[in-house]
Parts: sequence; structure tokens; C-alpha cells
Amino acid sequence: MTIVVTSEGQEGLRHRLEVEGFDDLFADGPGFIGGSDSAPDPHDYFDMALGACKAITARMYARRKEWPLEGVRVKVIRDDSQERHGTYRLLVSMDFLGIEDEKQRSRLLEIAERCPIQRLMTVSQIEIDTELSA
Repeated sequence: MTIVVTSEGQEGLRHRLEVEGFDDLFADGPGFIGGSDSAPDPHDYFDMALGACKAITARMYARRKEWPLEGVRVKVIRDDSQERHGTYRLLVSMDFLGIEDEKQRSRLLEIAERCPIQRLMTVSQIEIDTELSA
């Protein structure tokens, strides 16, 4: 999978994000750093990845168990007040629509805690190599 990020114009911080097979997305910086707030910023995409992964993981599990899950609502609240000191905190609240059984709800929450993005964010060693293109 290759993602291409290209600046939109010479001024501002807006960028086009191209992911093969999908409509283009955009990212921008927040106003306080010179962006125009015209699109989610990179932190937003990071947080969205976690919320989406938890929702997808819960739905897959419920489908496999044939539970009556009608939908998932995930709310991610960011506390980046200590990011410069090495702590980036996300509070995630999940609602499982159509599931009334508390044991099923608890199990779905437990399964969502194991989603691949949460594991990537919390226990994986990520290696990034950055180079100039040819």
C-alpha cells in the first residue's frame, strides 16, 4: 500500500492524501500553526484510525458470533496537553447498538481493546526510514 501526500499550493498547510482505489482525502494544519482548518489534521487521522479500528473489530466479532449488533458508535476524546512530555492520552467511549446483554457488551469492549491499531499504537515497535526520493 502506497499513500502519496502532496502539497496543495505554495502557501498554507493543506495537503492531498491519495490512497489507491479511494477518493482523495485532505489534511490541513490547525489555524494556530498556520493552517486553515480546512480538513482534519494528522492527529485527527491518528485518533480516527483508533476509533474506526475498534468499531470494525467489534462488528466483525459480533457478526461471527451472530449477535444482534445493529451498529457501533465510538467517541474518541484527545488529551494532548502532555504530548510534549511524552504522554498522548485518548479516552474512548463505545456504544453497541442493539446489544442489551451486559456480558455481550463487555465482551465486545474487551475485543475492541485488542484491535490491530490499538496494539500498533501501544505495544508495537514502529520503525520509520525517511529518505529523499530519486
